Amino acid sequence: MAKVSSDVGLFGPDSVSWRVHREPILWVAGVRALYLQALHPWAVAAVAQNSDYRTGAWARFIRTADYVATVVFGTTADAHAAGARVRRIHEHLRATDPVSGRIYRVDEPPLLRWVHVCEVNSFVTTAQRAGVPLSGADVDHYYAEQVRAAELVGLSPDDVPASGRAVAEYFTDIQSELALTSEARDVARFLTFPPMPRRYAWAGGRPAWLVVAGLAFTLLPRWAQRLYGTPPVPGVDTAASLTVRGLRQLTRVLPIREGPIYRDALRRAEAHTEPRPTR
Repeated sequence: MAKVSSDVGLFGPDSVSWRVHREPILWVAGVRALYLQALHPWAVAAVAQNSDYRTGAWARFIRTADYVATVVFGTTADAHAAGARVRRIHEHLRATDPVSGRIYRVDEPPLLRWVHVCEVNSFVTTAQRAGVPLSGADVDHYYAEQVRAAELVGLSPDDVPASGRAVAEYFTDIQSELALTSEARDVARFLTFPPMPRRYAWAGGRPAWLVVAGLAFTLLPRWAQRLYGTPPVPGVDTAASLTVRGLRQLTRVLPIREGPIYRDALRRAEAHTEPRPTR
């Protein structure tokens, strides 16, 4: 039998990143991140101009989830290889600002930082609201750990908010650059009503997805909902928290199988902690 590697990757089993990302509820967080990312005019224009996101959307979503799982739970080599693939794709892509006409690279640090912060903020805040026990210090540790993930796509550690307070300040500072463009509206509509194979839609897939998408949207920060033109409704935040908590509890009792990347990570973690023979 081949020896199991003891490389626990960029974070390891004692990290907050492992604790957060082992939760199936983070599928909701991934959709929340997409709603949030669409509010940056340059970020959403880059997506619209460089991909037909309406084609193969489900496969694209799975690939993104696999990338995140590889970075968090994969070996160090696998994580770096995944990041290198993303950098190679990005370095050839350009987009045009529809207002100024300026041509820009999609891997410019401000855009990479926006995408990264939207993702990690969505993951950790969704986990918190779903009832994952995370203290303020845990949240700070999570953001600090995820700086390593940001480095994989080409960001300098000095350019990445690494605490809860830094992330909050970042969102405050960047709000003047955000807007609900026509591309953002298109992405939001697509996220809410994506194409779905007829057999899945008839089997209840459409209403189930509407629940996920609606929940992801209501988990957005209030300032993001205002940009989308959604008026404040009393009790919605509380209802969203209760719903995501209930959904997390449901995922814990359903026969949801852990993915192969996570299962392999657990085997490597066991090998990492095996006592070494003494001489």
